[in-house]
This record gives sequence, C-alpha cells and structure tokens, in this order.
Amino acid sequence: MRSLDFTSLLLFSAIFRVILIIYGEWQDAHMEVNYTDVDYLVFSDAASLMASGDSPYKRTTYRYSPLLAFLLIPNSLIHRSWGKFIFSASDLLVGYFIHFILQQRKVPRKLCNYCVMTWLFNPFTFTIGTRGNCEPVVCAMILWIIICLMKGNLLQSAFWYGLIVHFRIYPIIYAIPIVLVLDPNFFPSNRKPILKNWTAAQAERLNDGNCLCSLHNLLKCIFTRKRLMFGMVSAAVFFLFTGLSYYLYGWEFLHEALLYHLTRTDPRHNFSIYFYHIYLHYGYDISVMEKLISFLPQFMVQLVLIFCFAKDLPFCLFAQTVAFVAFNKVITAQYFVWFFCLLPLILPWSKMKLKWDGMLCILSWMGAQVHWLMWGYLLEFKGKNVFLELWVASLVFHAANVFILTLVIRHHRFSSFFLGLKDVKSKNVAKLE
Repeated sequence: MRSLDFTSLLLFSAIFRVILIIYGEWQDAHMEVNYTDVDYLVFSDAASLMASGDSPYKRTTYRYSPLLAFLLIPNSLIHRSWGKFIFSASDLLVGYFIHFILQQRKVPRKLCNYCVMTWLFNPFTFTIGTRGNCEPVVCAMILWIIICLMKGNLLQSAFWYGLIVHFRIYPIIYAIPIVLVLDPNFFPSNRKPILKNWTAAQAERLNDGNCLCSLHNLLKCIFTRKRLMFGMVSAAVFFLFTGLSYYLYGWEFLHEALLYHLTRTDPRHNFSIYFYHIYLHYGYDISVMEKLISFLPQFMVQLVLIFCFAKDLPFCLFAQTVAFVAFNKVITAQYFVWFFCLLPLILPWSKMKLKWDGMLCILSWMGAQVHWLMWGYLLEFKGKNVFLELWVASLVFHAANVFILTLVIRHHRFSSFFLGLKDVKSKNVAKLE
C-alpha cells in the first residue's frame, strides 16, 4: 500500500461491505448454512408487523425498541437487505467518527489511519453489519456522543444519550463517567475545552473553606448546572421515547424491551460463566432477587473502573464495556463489537508493543474463544453432552478477558479527555527531565 489515505480506506471498506451483502444473499439462497444473522429475520418480521399496523412484539424474541422495527420497515417495501445497508453504513460511520476523534486528540495521521483499520477491517465488525445485526448503529451513536462532549455540545450529547439508552439499554453504564466529566473546571468558558485532572480539581475545590462550611455548598460542588442539565435532558428524552412506546404497545414493550434484560434467564449455551448454572436451574422457580444478585459483581467492578479512570473518558468507557461483557449473564459474539468500537480510541495511548504483549493479548483472546467454539460445536452440531466442558471453556474465556484488560490498564498512558497525544508525550518527557 503506497500510502494510508483515509478516504481510500473508507471507500474500499464500503465496496467490501456491499460485496459481502450481495454474497450473503447468494449464500442464503444456495447453501444450507445462512449468512444472514437470525436476529435480522426477527427484526424484519417485527418491521413487517409494524408496517401492517400491528405490534412488533407479536414476533417472538423481538426484544428491542420499536424504533429498530420502524427503521427497517423498508425491508418489506423496498428490499429485504435494506437493514443490512443501514447497519453497514453505520459501520462506516463508526470508522469516520473514530478518525475524527483521533484527529481532534492530535494523533498523527498515519497512526490515526492504522487505528481506524482495526475497526474497518476487523472480521467481527465487518461481518456484524453485513449479516444484519444492529450493533453498529449503537456504536455510531456512542461515538457521536463522545464527539458532542468534545465540542462542548451538552444538549446534543444529552439528547443522543437518552435516545441510545432507550434504543439499547446497556449504555446506561456510561452515565456516571459522563456526569463526572461534566465539571465546570473541565470546560472553561474562555477557551477550548481542555480537561484538568479531575481528582486534583475536586480536591482544590473541596479544600476551599466555602465548600466545606456547609452541606449546601458541598452539594453545589457536586450537582453543577451542566450535570443537572445533562441528567434532566437525557432522562426526559429517555422517558419520552419509552413513554410513547408504552402508549403504543403497552406492557409487551415494557417487558420485552426493558424488564426482560434485568431478569433474563437464558438456558442456551453462550460465552458467559453463568450459562451452566442457568441451564441446570432452568424451569425452577427463581426469585427476582436471585436473578438480580448476579448484577452485583458487575456493579462493583463498574464502580471501581469509573472512579479510577473517569477523567480519561474513552479509556474508562472501553474498560467498563470489556468488564460489563465479561461479567454479563449472557454473552454472544455481537457483544464484542461494543468494545471494539472504543478500542481504536485508546490504542495511540498504549505503551504495549504488538510484537510481545500485544500478540499475547490477541492469541490469548482468540485461543480462549476457539477453545470455547470447539466445545460449542460438539454440543450444537454433534449432540455430545459436553455442557461441563463448555462451562470450563467459559471460565477460561472469562479469565482471558480479565487478564487482557489488566494488561491493557497497566500499559495505558492515562490522559485527560481533551489532552492531545502530543501533549501527553511532552508532559512525560518533561517529567523525565
């Protein structure tokens, strides 16, 4: 490759995805194993029901916002691959947003393009959209929220955050780090936003006698105007779309799109360490409290990561997402896309070398996954009773995720959200001198 031109990368990626969509149509028509994701058929059926004036929740296993079904109504009016093109376009938009964010953070052009390639040419990402999974839409919206925060567009970021939490509930885990970033010390009115050290800024304010003199002033330090505005606007948007959906589709929507994910007990084998326990106890009367208790390890890990890394927002979101997926009750391959879209944002700040630790991370993650897939194949296609072995493989995969996240944290150069890569390097040089 003569030069790494971002426009050429984006164009090639677009052509490649169109070819995959066309190939997928051929494979679906001529081969026993379909290329199209089963979830895409669920989306399409729900969209067809909505187009005919019916409830999308009449389609069994449709557990998403009505907005997704509405987005795919042209599947039954124009072409069944409409949604795949929408999702693949969102996939390309993610690449564009990654490039924009890295440029804003002063990453050199060549390094920036290499980072974008880790998204555009990742087999997990380019197959997700072309097979008909909606996760690229979610990833694009999350990156757009980061861009809005970088530009200081508080209302826009709050609107899109409220919308994305309604659309796909998992980004609720990003609420606390975003709110922590919205401190007036982080956004000086007289210049471009450059984040200060959050802990230092808070300590300075809390050491002020005016802050410590009363609970009222202490609360003023925490509940700032920007934080309250973000919280109120995002909550209003969330409840607006949720309330409208409830008005249209009633309890079916509330249960399938929201409550189901809190008390979900899925006996099917998946990467989660919980699947075997759920499988053994499926059909028994499990209390809601028992179902919710599995969120406790997730919640504790999330809090630790947030309060350790919140000032480095992209890294915090990445670490949160990896941990959230690793500790989740259900893990499927599409969940990996949630943190793959954030990975390019932190690569320029990593001291990890590809030749050694980087390759160790890649081989550990891929090896643990292939090991799991081997047992999954024996169970799914050969009908062998290997549930226990598959559960052990899930434990190994979980350990690999925790090990890799630990390595990534140890090799990361922490920096404030809006501090450029060059600024971070110059500060490190100054410390050495």
